[in-house]
Amino acid sequence: MTERFTDRVREAVEAIRPLFAPTPLQENAFLSRKYGARILLKREDLSPVRSYKIRGAHNFFRKALARGEGANHFVCASAGNHAQGFAYACRFFEKQGVVFMPVTTPQQKIDKTRLFGGPFIEIRLIGDFFDSCLRAALDYAASSGGTMVPPFDHPDIIEGQAGVACEIADEIGADGFDMLVLPVGGGGLASGSVRFLREMGADPRFVFTEPVGAPSLKTALQEGRRVKLPRIDNFVDGAAVAEIGEAPLEVLQGFGSDSVRLVPENRLCATMVEMLNVEGVVLEPAGALSIDVLKDFEPHEIAGKTVVLVVSGGNFDFERLPDVKERALRFEGLKKYFVFRFPQRPGALRDFLDLLGPDDDITRFEYLKKSARNFGSVLIGIETKDRGNFAVLAERFEAAGWAYEDITENETIAALVI
Repeated sequence: MTERFTDRVREAVEAIRPLFAPTPLQENAFLSRKYGARILLKREDLSPVRSYKIRGAHNFFRKALARGEGANHFVCASAGNHAQGFAYACRFFEKQGVVFMPVTTPQQKIDKTRLFGGPFIEIRLIGDFFDSCLRAALDYAASSGGTMVPPFDHPDIIEGQAGVACEIADEIGADGFDMLVLPVGGGGLASGSVRFLREMGADPRFVFTEPVGAPSLKTALQEGRRVKLPRIDNFVDGAAVAEIGEAPLEVLQGFGSDSVRLVPENRLCATMVEMLNVEGVVLEPAGALSIDVLKDFEPHEIAGKTVVLVVSGGNFDFERLPDVKERALRFEGLKKYFVFRFPQRPGALRDFLDLLGPDDDITRFEYLKKSARNFGSVLIGIETKDRGNFAVLAERFEAAGWAYEDITENETIAALVI
């Protein structure tokens, strides 16, 4: 008799218990009041490696070793949470592993991966982008007899990630909630959770969330097939996957594309800042996806309901904080960037400053080039306390005859000069 998926997931959960207890399922009073619902956070950011990725890696190692695989060494390619989960598993099982990372990987992530793996891992920095790094890892695994550990597209990985849903069901019952919101990158967590709960007979509303810049699941559901996106935005690095996994899509293909909500990257930053300032919770961009998507629901959709949000990770490099704050301010309409045609005459700057209100602050003033003898192009960043102040400023600029362009939402120009 074939073992049920739920039984295999429970085996994975029991096997990982020596590493850590079930991650907390916490009711969040702040979000519950804000949205008029009972909001529960499944805190995968509180696992030993601050993400759920340790679950899949551990289960893969456990089953591979039971099959007699991994005699030489294990191999993975990752610049983020998968590498850290892999490294932790290498140390736990005392097996050698080689982690391939892009040369551009932040030092903080390299250091954490090395910390978790200790003497059992070797880190190799290859290529500027993940694709070239992955090719190098695959080639190395094939030539050296190593066992490749994929990040999401493998049955053993999916079983391990499904432990998140198993722990939720064990704590509040498989039918103890109305909605489950799941962030999606490659789809391992989402597909495993859906399959586990459905096999348990539960039928909550499943909502999947991806960043606007990497809609691999939504695109696949729209097209009815896997699609490799020609370009993705890597800002939400934990969920920036160009192509949904084959095995995950087999489970998720029955959902309509409207079950996937896309989160704008700048709006996501506002959620990260809010959770840090209000709740003291440090989240990486992918870890904040399920919380941010609450903004898209009409009040009647979740009012009075129990909603579980999977907080997938908290591996945030604080060197990124200025960029996150910047994006949050731009989304909230509290910061804008302009290119002004600035006259080259005494008193011009004073005339400009006189147009600003008491809550308006210049955060950047930079000459780009002199476009004419008597004028120069100036990049000016303005931050204010009320988004409505920019409408007032626009009226003053027009009345004073200033020539300018608002480039805040012009991604092409902003990427070059901001």
